[in-house]
This record gives sequence, C-alpha cells and structure tokens, in this order.
Amino acid sequence: MTFEEFVSSRLGNLVRYATVVTWDPHLAEDITQNVLVRAQARWGRIGRMDAPELYVKRMVVNEFLSWRRRRAAQSIPVTAETMDGFLPAAPDGSAERDDRDAMLRLIATLPPRQRAVIALRFYEDLAVEQIAEMLGCRTVTVRTHLSRALATLHRALPAALVTAGEKP
Repeated sequence: MTFEEFVSSRLGNLVRYATVVTWDPHLAEDITQNVLVRAQARWGRIGRMDAPELYVKRMVVNEFLSWRRRRAAQSIPVTAETMDGFLPAAPDGSAERDDRDAMLRLIATLPPRQRAVIALRFYEDLAVEQIAEMLGCRTVTVRTHLSRALATLHRALPAALVTAGEKP
C-alpha cells in the first residue's frame, strides 16, 4: 500500500481517533497532519509493517503527549462547538445527551495519559497489553492510569448517573 492510498483510506479514522485522544478537533487535525508528514518520510519502513495504522495511531498518541508536555500550562476547553461532528447523532432524548455531555466534560478534565488510556480502552477497544505496547509502558502502568481515571470519573459523576448505570 502506498502512502497516498493509506492516507486516502484512513485519514478520516485517524482524525476521529486524534479527536478522541485530544478532545479538540482543531488540535487533532494539527497533530494528525504533523504525524502524517513524519510518517510520509518513513513510509518505506512503516508501510512494510503488519499493522501500519496501529503504528501511526501510536505516533498520534505520542505527538499528543509531547504537545501536552510542551504546553503543560494550557488547558483544553470543551464547548459545544468543540464536540460538533464528533459524537454520533442520538435519538431525541435530551437526558441521554445531557449525560453524554457531562461524561465528555469529565473525561476532558483527566490528565493527558489517563485520557489517552480511556480513549484507547473504550473508543478503540484495545486490551491493556495493546495499550501498554502503544504507549511504550508496562501493563501495570496502563492499569494504574485506567483505575485512577475511572475512580476520578466515578467520584465526579452525579449520584443519579451512577445508580442509573448499575445493575440491580
């Protein structure tokens, strides 16, 4: 597969993935563009891999985490405009939308690595071992990030949402 074929078939998925990781569609586009520029220069090696898309997704996560380190003092605001086009349309159910919006706002407050782990685990549906490989860390580190993120979200969720999601 050539680089041009890869980009034409996977660009939309890469930008959506970057948006999930960054929670900012504009930053996601910038990061995806930077990653693709670097990937094009190395495409001879990347294109021969078994899973070039996974490698490029790892590059996206690494670029985001590098960006966050460079701009550690900057916060990422989450607004209705930020989420336009990001979430699939829901049936008319304002309560469900409010719950989803509340959850997205809570996830956006997590530290970058925890947010990346949440995105990889629940958006990409990757196993802990795969996430550890993508992030270049041990599985225990991924489990710690995941546990802390879920505990933070659980504490921050309104009681009504927590009890509504529990099974009797």
